[in-house]
Amino acid sequence: MILILKPDITTQGPEFEKIDNYLKQFPNVKIKLVELEGETRKVREIHLIGPTHDIPEDVLLAMPGIEQLIRVSQKYRQIGRYDVDLVPVGFTYQGLKFDQESFHIFAGPCAVDTPEYTEEVFKGLQRLGIVTSRMGAYKPRTSPYDFQGHGAKCLPWVFELAGKYGIKIIAMEVLREQHIEEIRAALRDAGNPTGVMLQVGTRNAQNFELLKAVGSQKEFPVLYKRGMGLTLEESLNACEYIVSEGNRRIVFCLRGVKTQLGSPHRNLVDFVHVPVIKRLTRLPVCIDPSHSIGSKARASDGPLEIAHAAAQGVIAGANMILLECHPNPGDALCDSQQLLTLSELEQFIKDMALVRETYKKRIGLYS
Repeated sequence: MILILKPDITTQGPEFEKIDNYLKQFPNVKIKLVELEGETRKVREIHLIGPTHDIPEDVLLAMPGIEQLIRVSQKYRQIGRYDVDLVPVGFTYQGLKFDQESFHIFAGPCAVDTPEYTEEVFKGLQRLGIVTSRMGAYKPRTSPYDFQGHGAKCLPWVFELAGKYGIKIIAMEVLREQHIEEIRAALRDAGNPTGVMLQVGTRNAQNFELLKAVGSQKEFPVLYKRGMGLTLEESLNACEYIVSEGNRRIVFCLRGVKTQLGSPHRNLVDFVHVPVIKRLTRLPVCIDPSHSIGSKARASDGPLEIAHAAAQGVIAGANMILLECHPNPGDALCDSQQLLTLSELEQFIKDMALVRETYKKRIGLYS
């Protein structure tokens, strides 16, 4: 159950004290105060967690401090759409808007290799008018003998080069809380030339301590990747872990699910869930066609299958694409088989612009 307080009610006022005293009669119900910035006011909500069926609604609604009462059936109550009329969907970071209407492409290597190649990627993105990138410093691998990423030692020159070429945000995976501190320190030492969106990878989709860590800090937004073997509800509940710690700036990423039914692709493409997530939650939705397809196979009609898969997500309303590219895929230290060249990236961006315009025209038919 969620109680939305009237605009003039503060936690120090008698109305709030009356509500609080009444709710304390139900010891098995946890009481949590949440404050949100709406477009015209600060929205204060009381979240009641636990067996709320015995709490009489009429008594609460009769209290002068309560504006609205909402019973939430889903477990992921804080990322739901119950308060979209009061609190806008999405967030702004580094001057860029992320909501269920925006569209961004984050392109780059899954794992950073050399300063020279990193500079080529940033220079290519600048030429194409793209100000968002992906760069993996910490890379979990299935085999312990594969390249695990350069770690913190590459952060200074990655951030410096990002600032040089006007890259505003880098999506970067973290594996533990220590990595957040390393990123924060490296950004500070470099003079904060760019921003970072912390990525929770599919292998950590239910690493609850990591989810709490990225949720308890509010400096960086979070890109959450669906667990490769998790149901959609399980992944949404994982996002609720992040929000429950205080960070509501989350983008949900679909990256395909692990099953032999997806063969010959690396994973079974799950981009049909884009509109489902937008209907159930207030989260912007990202798609990762690189990891879904896992190769650069070219379709018989011309486009790469990665582009065909991405088009499925964009035509359904995806708000962000996470894409792997590299100046020379043959030299890459990770996922070389699915990396687009910079010339292929340019073609991909033009393709997605066409698909995005078609999506807008589709939506216009129903408005």
